[in-house]
Amino acid sequence: MAQSKVPLEDPLHSDLNEIISAASRSADITRQLLAFARCQPVVPKVIDLNDTVEGTLNMLRRLIGEDIDLVWRPAKHTWPVKIDPSQVDQMLVNLCVNAQDAIDGVGKITIETGTVVLDDQSCAFHPGFVPGQFVTLAVSDDGCGMDTETFGHVFEPFFTTKDTGKGTGLGLATVYGIVKQNNGLIDVNSEPGQGTTFRVYLPQYAGAVDGQSEAAKTEPRRSEGQTVLIVEDEVAILRLGQMMLESLGYHVLAAASTTEAIASAENHAGQIHLLITDVVMPEMNGRDLAARLQKLNPELRVLYMSGYTADVIADHGVLEDGVHFIQKPFSHQELAARVGEALS
Repeated sequence: MAQSKVPLEDPLHSDLNEIISAASRSADITRQLLAFARCQPVVPKVIDLNDTVEGTLNMLRRLIGEDIDLVWRPAKHTWPVKIDPSQVDQMLVNLCVNAQDAIDGVGKITIETGTVVLDDQSCAFHPGFVPGQFVTLAVSDDGCGMDTETFGHVFEPFFTTKDTGKGTGLGLATVYGIVKQNNGLIDVNSEPGQGTTFRVYLPQYAGAVDGQSEAAKTEPRRSEGQTVLIVEDEVAILRLGQMMLESLGYHVLAAASTTEAIASAENHAGQIHLLITDVVMPEMNGRDLAARLQKLNPELRVLYMSGYTADVIADHGVLEDGVHFIQKPFSHQELAARVGEALS
């Protein structure tokens, strides 16, 4: 919000940019931690796999240490795929940790992307493979490789070659589960002393990709005169949400509690078009508040927001199909887009 008020040539603009970058990195780390703990909602998105992998490289380099060289070889052009970006992070971490454990001392891990078209003939050599167009993600190491017995158990939960207390044996089983959840395929090549390559095949996204220009994507959707009631028990977030919405031209009613929200709705003379409410609040949850206010105004649209993890949100019935939801923390751009979607 501050940066939008500072001219691009002002030195303060770049200082504010550094603050934004630091906050974004912190949010990314939190997102990755939640993903690894399996406490984040799985939200598939149409992504460029190269961009997603590049966003994880710094974390991976810190994870595997300085003795191992991490090489990144992206394909020049890849097709879009639909997968939750946090699941890509999770697969890469598990595959890189597995590769690191296979390397004794100095070594190299290579991450590559590519595209491939599988036909009936190529699938005949790989049981379980199906024809189609796929984007590939490969992680290779020059470590010890696997013998025949280990190779046969590689994706089994709790199977591990590590000493007691050194691992759960769930890393590769998790990768396998993510691949299958996203209708993908996975292949392994390994020989003792020759290293190992895991190659994940993700289906090319066949739907229409948003064809908006970059300029259109960065231009926030503005109000058409609607009134929004925002309910958030954390005052700092309430104030920021109100500022964002007012900057987009919405008439905003702000409430720091459900009691205050109900009073505002009952006393407001005009129509309230959209309720933006936190999911978990002290007096009443967001779903119950929405039901209460929709009795007063059946045409009221609802956008839920939360920083809680998936299991908590699901308990409140908010992750159902057709329900509008935004995960905290969110940007000005994301809020503008989600409000626009909810109102349309």
